[in-house]
Amino acid sequence: MGLFNNEDILQEIKRDIEYNTECKGGAVVQKEVRTVCYDEDLHLEAYRFEGIVQSFPNHFHDYYVIGFIEAGTRCLSCKNIEYTIGRGNILLFNPKDNHSCVQSDSGTFDYRGLNISKETMLALAEEITGRRVLPGFSENVIKNDELNRYFHSLHQTIMDGSKEFEKEELLLLFLSLLMEQYGQPFEYCISECSEEIENVCGFMEEHFAGHITLEDLCKNSGLSKSTLLRAFTRSKGVTPYRYLQTIRVGRAKELLKQGAASVDAAIQTGFSDQSHFSNFFHMFIGLPPRM
Repeated sequence: MGLFNNEDILQEIKRDIEYNTECKGGAVVQKEVRTVCYDEDLHLEAYRFEGIVQSFPNHFHDYYVIGFIEAGTRCLSCKNIEYTIGRGNILLFNPKDNHSCVQSDSGTFDYRGLNISKETMLALAEEITGRRVLPGFSENVIKNDELNRYFHSLHQTIMDGSKEFEKEELLLLFLSLLMEQYGQPFEYCISECSEEIENVCGFMEEHFAGHITLEDLCKNSGLSKSTLLRAFTRSKGVTPYRYLQTIRVGRAKELLKQGAASVDAAIQTGFSDQSHFSNFFHMFIGLPPRM
């Protein structure tokens, strides 16, 4: 599930983006470096953020996220549970786990991550367990020195663009340990939702490209606006509007991977304009939709 289209990946599989903020005197006071690559062999996305100050609002992804904090301290909320996270923590997000992350001090944040689609994870789980069943992670924040070492070696090998089978070996060993110690059936990680809320989600996932109103959602749920908002937020951890925008960003990301221009991806996924699209994309993903 790459952020860029195939031509971008072939031209430059690893791209550094530097954000410099200058004070009036011209001295650089902040530098952020964001490096992303899509590994065609492993079918997953790896990225590294350094010197980050950006906060991420409550959102979710349709894929697995495995991250490692190299430096900095942040306040994380995941599935409405609050954590203080810092160096050495591994973060585990199942698809649809809602989460937000904000700075807890004036320092910056260094972070490595992997995005793994459900399709890729399904194949990996079958290879590791012999069963074609999606795994779920029982914990969202862990600290495990053995897993830390495996993850760092795996991530660096991917970022270096290695073509050796070592990276596949590292991935399978890392996930084997992760599933053994923190795995459970994926369905156990999904919160129970009422039929009304599921109808609303299904409607948004089918009609995300069109203009959707709160009245539309109420008609599909049979609930009043206030009841819908309370029930939906309690069930999903995000508001209906945030759920819709997250679905749109995820679909737009797929279009970008397939080679669509940013403006076309914005139009095809229901954003009112490219600026609106870019703002939400950067807010949820941490990168602009096209660089």
